[in-house]
Amino acid sequence: MYLVVIAWIYVALMMSVAEATNTTGTVLGGVITFVLYGAAPVALVVYLMGSPGRRRRAKAREAAERARAIAEHAEHAALARASGEPDAGGHAAGETFAPVRKEP
Repeated sequence: MYLVVIAWIYVALMMSVAEATNTTGTVLGGVITFVLYGAAPVALVVYLMGSPGRRRRAKAREAAERARAIAEHAEHAALARASGEPDAGGHAAGETFAPVRKEP
């Protein structure tokens, strides 16, 4: 892919040099030729061609974060079981005795 990019930039550079050195051309015309025929299209193509790689890296990063969170949760659960203390999850304790009812 980079060979095509380098070749396109070279062709656009040669077009802009020809524009700037022509008897009826200007340096501004050469710069505009290079930007509009060379730099802008190449930047767009490189950005679009890099999309799958960026998406793949983002998914790998999310998977690594998810695996790290699962490992931390498992480690925390193992430490809580090993300590013999009740669950410190922040939930209210359940009913520990049967409710007493009045007889009718």
